Amino acid sequence: MKNLISNIKDSLQPIDEINGFKVRPGFYLINGATAIRNGVNFTIHSFSATYCELLLFRKDESDPYAVLPFPDSYRIGNTFSMIVFDINIEELEYVYRMDGPYDKKKGLIFNKQHYLLDPYARAVTGQAEWGVKRKQKKNMYRARVVDDTFDWGDCPQPHLRFRDLIIYELHVRGFTYDISSGVKEKRRGTFAGVKEKIPYIKKLGVNAVELMPIFEFDEMEDVRVVDGVTLYNYWGYNTVGFFAPNTGYTSEREHNHEGRELKTLIKELHENGIEVILDVVFNHTAEGDERGPVFSFKGIDNNIYYLLTPDGHYYNFSGCGNSLNCNHPIVHQFILDCLRHWVIDYRVDGFRFDLAAIMGRNEDGSPMKNPPILEALAFDPILGKVKLIAEAWDAGGLYQVGSFPAWKRWAEWNGKYRDDLRCFLKGDGGMAKNAVMRITGSRDLYNPDHRGNNASVNFITCHDGFTLYDLYAYNEKHNEKNGWNNTDGDNCNNSWNCGIEGETDDPTVLALRKRLRKNAFATLMCSRGAAMFLAGDEFCNTQFGNNNAYCQDNITSWLDWTRLEQYKDMFDFCRFMISFRMAHNVIRRKTKQATCGYPDISVHNGSPWNENFSNDTRLIGIMYSGRTTDDTEDDMILILINTFWENLHMTLPNLPGGFTWNIAMDTWFDHEEGTDYNKLTERHDNNLVVKPRSVIILNSVRNDAAQRMGQ
Repeated sequence: MKNLISNIKDSLQPIDEINGFKVRPGFYLINGATAIRNGVNFTIHSFSATYCELLLFRKDESDPYAVLPFPDSYRIGNTFSMIVFDINIEELEYVYRMDGPYDKKKGLIFNKQHYLLDPYARAVTGQAEWGVKRKQKKNMYRARVVDDTFDWGDCPQPHLRFRDLIIYELHVRGFTYDISSGVKEKRRGTFAGVKEKIPYIKKLGVNAVELMPIFEFDEMEDVRVVDGVTLYNYWGYNTVGFFAPNTGYTSEREHNHEGRELKTLIKELHENGIEVILDVVFNHTAEGDERGPVFSFKGIDNNIYYLLTPDGHYYNFSGCGNSLNCNHPIVHQFILDCLRHWVIDYRVDGFRFDLAAIMGRNEDGSPMKNPPILEALAFDPILGKVKLIAEAWDAGGLYQVGSFPAWKRWAEWNGKYRDDLRCFLKGDGGMAKNAVMRITGSRDLYNPDHRGNNASVNFITCHDGFTLYDLYAYNEKHNEKNGWNNTDGDNCNNSWNCGIEGETDDPTVLALRKRLRKNAFATLMCSRGAAMFLAGDEFCNTQFGNNNAYCQDNITSWLDWTRLEQYKDMFDFCRFMISFRMAHNVIRRKTKQATCGYPDISVHNGSPWNENFSNDTRLIGIMYSGRTTDDTEDDMILILINTFWENLHMTLPNLPGGFTWNIAMDTWFDHEEGTDYNKLTERHDNNLVVKPRSVIILNSVRNDAAQRMGQ
């Protein structure tokens, strides 16, 4: 459509004049503001508005230099569209004002005094300098027209198989803002800073980055000072502009070219075989509830964009004041347009939907069996190859892990994997059976016949909660610095401090914590389903026990890269485990059956083929069997996990003739490249001693290979 405009724009001529500006009816199917050679096409729609006007501003000026009412003849249906000629986009900022009925009980709150941000704005002004209050009056967001041309060349997208994903969740600012990141000062905390770290990301071995919210948000929303420290809306789960990248994440001002630095980052990640997944928030907006500002949707069609109670108040299934009415046809179309924009213009590879259960609610707040928006995203041709990942719960109590409407397209953050594995790995009783089920693909939740084989994103840590280091250093959350008297954040972390709360010099406690961290990461890498972990876990980054660091724009949330050297053994271990996972297809998926006839997955709890569980079962064995990646021979992987505080003994299952078991890794010992665990681990023929709270991974090797390795 943009090319169509480009081809015919020279022939367009004004036919009217409004307040000294030459105008004509615009392109009604092109939402937002689109530059043409001799003007700008402005289009916006409202179901209930009776009047609309366009306001034009110059940068940093409080008052508009032009107010252009849309004539009745410039409205078709509920859509207002107008081309304004002879205006320079480099000098231009714009908003709308609308008028219409006012009846709060019906959710109609039109007020001609409100300046309204274009929902389809490609750039939001006044946001580029992080942590600085806008010069304009409160709640006055303006849009800018963007020249979004970008040469993607012939760089292909990776299109990785879902089961092969190793997802690295990161916050763009926190990833490189600390000086220890080594990123050039001007690029710290920006898209360009992440780009500088691509060699590191590639060296680690991950093949997908999941960026926490990068849609335009206002970090100054609810800014406050606690004990002398300024607290911001740092995470960014308070979207202001859904089509606009966060200009506070750029190292250079991109006036009228917003998005270029992000596109450059995505292009280079793709060139290195790394996919980009965006964490998107379609469950609520930054307008909040009745006490919140009116700057966009509320002033355009409040009773359409938000879920409202019968008396006109806001349903708050998000915990953030309001909930988007995702299954209304207008909101449905808006979300679809938005995601298509990020796939077409930014070549994004996937989306993780925050509190996605809200997207399945009806207009009365009740869950829908087949939500239209979720079905539409599943079958949309533009989104046909992108990953769709749901956080399958919301703050209103709707929990859909394992039951999220999917059409074999939607995957889920597997919250039950996180919870069950945390409990089992710290030694809780009665969790062994659940742990085996989670590690082997959560088949009780994701029946392949109904969900396909791409449903589970396994994780033990994410941005919301403890880091991996803190998971084994704290029994309790320590969120006092957030200013809410430690009442915020989850109270149920399933964590264990190993006997001492927080930092310690006790060598026994430190050794145990190190082992537990490695146990968790090794288990994650040996689980069926996509794997995800939090950036910094690979070098023991800490948030000092804060499990809800949403407001901490400081070293609490920034990665401390000095720990990369301090905990180099953990980094090397993570690299090894990622490499091991990628080298063995049988871990990630069902392959051709092994010629020896062993099943794809089998359980060996202490002895071969023992599938019995009791409340005291704390040694589990899981064997994957199949064929190697090149289909040249059988491949067997055996994972042994001992969560008991004493030695436990494992009799290894027999391998077919010509093969023997090789110990690839044992977390009881420090990991260094080239470590021969076969010489370190206590083994008597086919009997293995699994040390307390440790994980051993074995793989099948041919006898001649075993002899060369010195077994």
